[in-house]
Amino acid sequence: MQNNLVEQDSQQAWFRLAIIFAMSVIGTAGMWSVVIILPNIQNEFTLDRAASTYPYVATMFGYGFGNVIIGRMLDKIGIKKPIIFALSLLVTSYVLSFFAKNVFWLSTIQFFLGFSAAAFFGPMMADISNYFYKRKGLAVSLVASGQHLCGAIWPFVIKDFIIEGDWRNAHLFIALVCSILIPILFYFLGNKVPKMNNEQKLTTQDEDINSKVNLSISNRQIQILLMIAGVLCCVAMSMPQVHIVPLCIDNGYGLAVGTEILSFMLFAAVASRVIFGFLSDKIGPIQTLILGSSLQAISLTMFLPFNSQLSLYIVAICFGLSQGGIVPIYAVIISKFLPSNEVAERVGWLIFATIIGMSLGGWLSGEIYDFTNSYRLAFINGIFWNIMNLCIMIYLFIIYQNSKIITVN
Repeated sequence: MQNNLVEQDSQQAWFRLAIIFAMSVIGTAGMWSVVIILPNIQNEFTLDRAASTYPYVATMFGYGFGNVIIGRMLDKIGIKKPIIFALSLLVTSYVLSFFAKNVFWLSTIQFFLGFSAAAFFGPMMADISNYFYKRKGLAVSLVASGQHLCGAIWPFVIKDFIIEGDWRNAHLFIALVCSILIPILFYFLGNKVPKMNNEQKLTTQDEDINSKVNLSISNRQIQILLMIAGVLCCVAMSMPQVHIVPLCIDNGYGLAVGTEILSFMLFAAVASRVIFGFLSDKIGPIQTLILGSSLQAISLTMFLPFNSQLSLYIVAICFGLSQGGIVPIYAVIISKFLPSNEVAERVGWLIFATIIGMSLGGWLSGEIYDFTNSYRLAFINGIFWNIMNLCIMIYLFIIYQNSKIITVN
């Protein structure tokens, strides 16, 4: 049994992180591909802007349920069987989407695409959090960054399909890539489990950040507050992520430019997740989340006065740098303050809350656009929700400051 144990923060732990990161880059395609094909869906099925988001909303709800259910599976039976199940469902769903005849059929399939893609996000973050102690924040954020890197890479890979309106063959291509690469990565994952040892030599600063903190509110209250905060921040976050491509088309810049701006935004989000993970280990996850929420509100405001092609590239990159690292830090907070044997399921519920926010925000922005024929009010709406998120995080920080800190030995 000793040979199957992996020391926390060891080279073997970093190798596992690399494998899981690569899986996330490939497997979360089920979440992002729907954003890329929205203009094609709107044209093919003759939909208004709000109705064209139905497949996206279905994907997000599937993603939310998948994070909860597959996260619970991980807590009970480990990560390998959930990966096999998710990969099978992912490939099957992509193939079935080829035959979709209307938006409701496609939306149903997209629910299962989102459900299967979830296995490569929340459960992966929960799994890797057990293999790190001193660099937990960085490790979790690196794995989470695979999701945004996925969203940044796939638009370039399938751009020719999308420009030609051939989203069905794009889905078949994604299915082929996933069915080849993920099993190869799965082979290298191995059967080793973490050795839960908190006796690493830490600096004084590390001890402060990695200490066990008993907050003065219950675990249930912490979970609820984090889930509400997740809904609020993701309503704001979804506006540019879901509608940046249609926004560019409306401004006359075309589908190719919109897709490229989305990719730049998501590449910036990858960098954000790494930076925020590093900051989380240095200054603490709650403080990092307050910083991220503040920067997201500022970057959303920047979309209001700027709408030239160059300015949209710049503002989208700023937005990606501000928002990309937010969601993984929620997972770090859960790992730090809540029971370790419940992390995967609790992260799943948190991700489910953020998905509700993304779905609500994506749909609401479309409705506001249909009503006003402009995205200006949609951005203002997002800023309002963002400010409410910031208030909750400041409240949690005040509780944290007044709570009892006990160093783990």
